[in-house]
Amino acid sequence: MTTAPSSDFATVGTGYAAYSRAGRGRLRHDITARRVLAELGDRQARVLDVGCGDGEMVLRLATAGHLVSGVEKSPGMLASAAKRIATVPEIADRVTLTEGDIYNLPFDDATFDVVVCHGVVMYLPDSVAPLAHLARLVAAGGVLSVLTKNQLAVGVREALSGDYASARAQIESGQAASVGNLGITTRGDTPEHLDDLAHANGLTPLPWQGVRIFHDHRNDWKPTENEYREALETEWAASSRSPYRELGRLVHAVARREATA
Repeated sequence: MTTAPSSDFATVGTGYAAYSRAGRGRLRHDITARRVLAELGDRQARVLDVGCGDGEMVLRLATAGHLVSGVEKSPGMLASAAKRIATVPEIADRVTLTEGDIYNLPFDDATFDVVVCHGVVMYLPDSVAPLAHLARLVAAGGVLSVLTKNQLAVGVREALSGDYASARAQIESGQAASVGNLGITTRGDTPEHLDDLAHANGLTPLPWQGVRIFHDHRNDWKPTENEYREALETEWAASSRSPYRELGRLVHAVARREATA
């Protein structure tokens, strides 16, 4: 996470932490982490997490054995990430945390095997400049992973939740922006647009996923572990298949910089 109406995204940090621990947040993190780790394979990778928030993906990727640099604009969220990572001392030498902004990333081109940017671009005015800043950091053979709001699914959450007036307004207008669960307006992108931006920056798009197709409207969802595992596998199966993936609240766009001969 990054930009917000306040000077520090930590003002919604408690709400975000609660979301991450609950069923809906777990689906987001589990599905995206599974995809990223699958793209990495068995090699130890240099990973950059831009907008690392409270360190959820940093923890997951470092625990899997990768060398992870986390960048976060919010000092409060960065402090939360540091506290979480300190509780897992065995990964300390694989993690670096830095305060920074997506528009001014202090790294050389082609530095990372994986650049992750999840839940950030939807808070920014557009995706063109952010994707360019991220793409330049991807090394040959490396991968860019972007998770953002899916413009194709505007109004679906509201309709399933029974907020029909809001759903109709979004569906009929095709608007890309709406207020999310944290009370902040978010902007959506289509998967096609994200793939086009990847192409424009020298990357080859890989199959994209829809994330949280069947459970996005379940704000009060507190599944048992067995129910959660079944839900996760169902969401995973649908995430890469049309027409289901088009209905996901989030779109997970993945692209690779082809290795040079």
